[in-house]
Amino acid sequence: MEIAGRKLPEGSRRDWEIIACDVGRLRLAAGYGLTRPHGLEVIFTDPRSVSCPPSFNPAFRPPTPEETARPAYSLGDGPPLAVAFEADAGGRAAVSRLTAAERLEIRPGFVPRPPRAGAQTTAGPRDWPGPPLPTD
Repeated sequence: MEIAGRKLPEGSRRDWEIIACDVGRLRLAAGYGLTRPHGLEVIFTDPRSVSCPPSFNPAFRPPTPEETARPAYSLGDGPPLAVAFEADAGGRAAVSRLTAAERLEIRPGFVPRPPRAGAQTTAGPRDWPGPPLPTD
């Protein structure tokens, strides 16, 4: 599988989800299932146009000239990177989506996810080997 001409590391990655989306970046994680740890992170830096469901099963493809022109028309100049895909997000049929950004970074490996709202977190390993230090 390729994204914007960059080959993804080997492995089956069916389920993708948005980990974070703000003004500076769009972080996607992919893996074997949404309930298992993800094995790939894709980061779009300085996204200009984002059209992406919260979780999906994509088929990435090169964007058409019409798709590439849409963000350029609305933003004044064309982004250096545009990624198009057909997304199966559990609906009746796959839909075309486009994400445009300044840069793309692909990171293989475990992708930590923030806890869901209202989820109880478990205590992690202590970073100090002995008893707690006195605070007075």
